[in-house]
Amino acid sequence: MTKTEEFQELRPMLFSIAYRILGSVSEAEDAVQETWLRFQAPSVKPDSGRAFLSTVVTRISIDVLRSARVRREEYVGPWLPEPLLTDPYEDPARSAELADSLSMAALLLLERLTPLERAVFVLREVFAFGFPEIAAAVGRSEAACHQLAARGRRHMDAGRARFEADGKAREELAERFFGAFRDGDVDGLTELLAADVQMIGDSGGKAPQIKPVVLGAGHVAGVLAAFVPGVIRGGGLVEPRQVNGRPGAVFRDREGQVLGTWALDVRDGQVRTIHAVNNPDKLGHVGPVADAWAALREVNQAHRSTDRPTTHDDAPTTA
Repeated sequence: MTKTEEFQELRPMLFSIAYRILGSVSEAEDAVQETWLRFQAPSVKPDSGRAFLSTVVTRISIDVLRSARVRREEYVGPWLPEPLLTDPYEDPARSAELADSLSMAALLLLERLTPLERAVFVLREVFAFGFPEIAAAVGRSEAACHQLAARGRRHMDAGRARFEADGKAREELAERFFGAFRDGDVDGLTELLAADVQMIGDSGGKAPQIKPVVLGAGHVAGVLAAFVPGVIRGGGLVEPRQVNGRPGAVFRDREGQVLGTWALDVRDGQVRTIHAVNNPDKLGHVGPVADAWAALREVNQAHRSTDRPTTHDDAPTTA
């Protein structure tokens, strides 16, 4: 097997490791590309391509995460991971664990860990690497990696909520949710939302939104119902998709360009959290990105045509 063939075979795993460490599609892709450049050097002749490549992508991701954390401290509004529609790494025997580790909620919990704890947790708990492999990847002793893994598990277990295990139940609820959303059915939406539901929006200050966080079923349902008329009349599209392994949607303008994504966290038959990403810098991998401000102007025009003026406070969290 040539280096190119070996790398292409392992690329899905490398990207999936990097994404879970970084929470960024673009940074994960850059880490994988840098890993390839190092691997193809003529002087590099590892005994195990898998061990070499996983070590390199992990170390690059740790370094990138350390510098990214400084930028995230200065981020405008809530920071959410870049949405991922499809995880390229497939392991049918561990599909449930892989999907759980991909959710917005899990990735946000991982943000609480140090870069080393995060890398060790991902390698051990998600990809089932042995401790000798992990120690080589992060440059620490096996004993230190055991400690890092234990600390990571404690942090994750302390913050992890129990989400709906039945994928079919999640999908059915999401179908009802987006049906009520398209109909502007406030009562229907309210029924599906937990009383303490949160709608968290990540615009990075680069796209319109109501406010970073909307709390409570009544407020969230009202915001969603108010958003619908402008979207529909403006020719916008709601495309149900899996987003980070959870039911969600991609929102598009009349030209099919991406306005934003939603991912729903479901527990006990209700929507507990809506993670909405509409920062254009985080959407380029989903497709051509729309001008959200222009879309908002179309929403305003649609509202004016029905004699209902729209203020900036009416701006949707996802457009």
